[in-house]
Amino acid sequence: MDLRERRELNNGFGEALSRAFELAATPAIFGGLGWLIDRQLGTSPLFLLILFFLAIIGVGYMTWFRYEEEMREHEADAVWNRKRARSQAPGRDMTA
Repeated sequence: MDLRERRELNNGFGEALSRAFELAATPAIFGGLGWLIDRQLGTSPLFLLILFFLAIIGVGYMTWFRYEEEMREHEADAVWNRKRARSQAPGRDMTA
């Protein structure tokens, strides 16, 4: 395994770990904040549930949009798009 492949593998592990932590920690933090608000206001787990589910929805959307952007970049670099990108390069007239 050469240095570039090893670097990509390590970056992949780091990225996966940070996303897993984000998926777990964000709802936990928002749920904790909701619990504190509930304690101050004397309500039952109303704010805990609201903030927890808002965090789940937010993290889900963020994950979805990040995935879509990465796939767009991956598709742009794909083999089947390279020929099209070369033919549409600036300075190249395809009308003649």
